[in-house]
Amino acid sequence: MPSVTVKLYSVFFKFLLKHRLQNRIQAPPEKSDPFGVTTRPDEAVAAANSAFTDGVATKDIHIDPLTSLSVRIFLPDSALESNSKPNHPKPEPPETASLRALRRNSYEPYDFSSREDDSRRRSDAGGANVAAGGAYRGYEPAVDGRRKKLPVVLQFHGGGWVSGSNDSVANDVFCRRIARLCDAVVVAVGYRLAPENRYPAAFEDGMKALNWLMKQANLAECSKSLGGRKLEGQNKYIVDSFGASMVDPWLAAHGNPSRCVLLGVSCGANIANYVARKAVEAGNLLDPVKVVAQILMYPFFIGSIPTRSEIKLANSYFYDKAMCMLAWKLFLPEGEFSLDHPAANPLVPGQGPPLKQMPPTLTVVAEHDWMRDRAIAYSEELRKVNVDAPVYEYKDAVHEFATLDVLIKSPQAQVCAEDIAIWVKKYISLRGHEFSY
Repeated sequence: MPSVTVKLYSVFFKFLLKHRLQNRIQAPPEKSDPFGVTTRPDEAVAAANSAFTDGVATKDIHIDPLTSLSVRIFLPDSALESNSKPNHPKPEPPETASLRALRRNSYEPYDFSSREDDSRRRSDAGGANVAAGGAYRGYEPAVDGRRKKLPVVLQFHGGGWVSGSNDSVANDVFCRRIARLCDAVVVAVGYRLAPENRYPAAFEDGMKALNWLMKQANLAECSKSLGGRKLEGQNKYIVDSFGASMVDPWLAAHGNPSRCVLLGVSCGANIANYVARKAVEAGNLLDPVKVVAQILMYPFFIGSIPTRSEIKLANSYFYDKAMCMLAWKLFLPEGEFSLDHPAANPLVPGQGPPLKQMPPTLTVVAEHDWMRDRAIAYSEELRKVNVDAPVYEYKDAVHEFATLDVLIKSPQAQVCAEDIAIWVKKYISLRGHEFSY
């Protein structure tokens, strides 16, 4: 069973969340914001930091001025290595063995700040691009191809459609962890929230982020083909009209979109699964972006016919079924509420494309999460059509056990991230350097 601390925090968490959700549903129109924006409680936010704090540099970019859609890029310091070096996976930290022994049965806080000093900067290849204070200046896309290219992980945070952000402290810690362990560039998407932005706003933002990656990759190739020359006059105008000046140097120099992974947390997993379906349907239209795998962490799936866990664990920790029903009412369009809505139930007939075309899918579930059985059922359907779709179940775990602020530094959260990294390395590692079990 979860610890007493987790149980107490869960009671407090559910009380506040239920109060907020009910207020949003019952608030009369005259009390709402004149611009249609629902006020939210202050959330601890981590500022972007271009220094390699904890081995990862970050920065924020607004990619759609019409909707204020933004992304936060997490760049691990391993990107500064020369591409001529073998892409061997990083050795696991010394405490990994003990952490694995604690898997599925521990929530005690653990201090990870004693790891190797992250102030050490790499002096090879990219060292000249690190300023005196440790900030990464970046550079124009390399023409010689010697810069190390890393996989790209497109991440969608949780929060029950109505809360959470890509720059929250908890999401910042989680994405830094994934960037280090997977040796990948993580792009966390700040999609629009309900109820001021109902379905399909969040799903559309997910596709906008994927299309933005495609555009970045193509513009980087355009810049590369120019040989890094400084253009003037009419030539410069023509190039800029295609958006070459909008190329992000971090992604252009270090991102490899042909090894793209979708990672969704809770309701973010619903977005990731939608984006994966649309990516399959788009096919070569997304070139050079290739979605090679997706990771669904305790997905926010539901359906009209209740599963065993939905009955037995309806009053489970943190996000219980009653509160999630309120969240779905705030997210789905008025008059279209249905537990078998395509956004809610992935197994509703008629959704395309065929499941056999879906990318390899890792599903993470928690023992005390009422949504676990439906996530497992979806994974089983994928395996029936020969899709690599394992399920990692964690004992004594609750919904968002690896991403919630109060649990993010627990040993079980760290072990979950390591398990994800081991699995996904099969699909993002360069040939000849894959992780082995």
